[in-house]
Amino acid sequence: MTAANIMLNLDIVPRLCAAVMLTVGGLLSQFVGVAHPVWQLTAIILLAPLWMAMELIMHFSHDTPLGQGVARFDNPFKCGLMLACVVSVVWSFSTGRLDEAPWVGYKILVFAAIIFCSLMINQTIGPYIIGIQRIAAGKIDAVEDAAMAASLKRAKWAVIGIWIGLVIEVLLGVVKPGA
Repeated sequence: MTAANIMLNLDIVPRLCAAVMLTVGGLLSQFVGVAHPVWQLTAIILLAPLWMAMELIMHFSHDTPLGQGVARFDNPFKCGLMLACVVSVVWSFSTGRLDEAPWVGYKILVFAAIIFCSLMINQTIGPYIIGIQRIAAGKIDAVEDAAMAASLKRAKWAVIGIWIGLVIEVLLGVVKPGA
């Protein structure tokens, strides 16, 4: 039961990491010479605390009206963020902003793919989370256990996709193709 509680509480760590990734990347790209318009830099800076607040509310207040309201906004928020990433990269490439650092655009597109994978995990992982909650409560049966296994199997490709995306992000940041 303690292990199940640990698993439920560890879930917040990758969510918070994702929430700060784009902001940290945007600030680092500004530092290495990719200038952002004021409106874009403001959005980049505000993104992390907003997204982190959403994740923390969903994690610690998931069974409250506030947590449920934020959870309803989570998928549309991430879809909008994916779209904003793609539009930003297309705009930046088309205006020549990334001519000196095309790898930054590639990293943003990979980040959009990571968000897509997280959305797909959200769509398939429900029975697993319910099962872990039942284990934490000391009550799980064979049907729930089978549902957990099926849920994990359906989400596996997306989890692997996130890890591949993270490795690609690292390689792009180290190699900096096109720089």
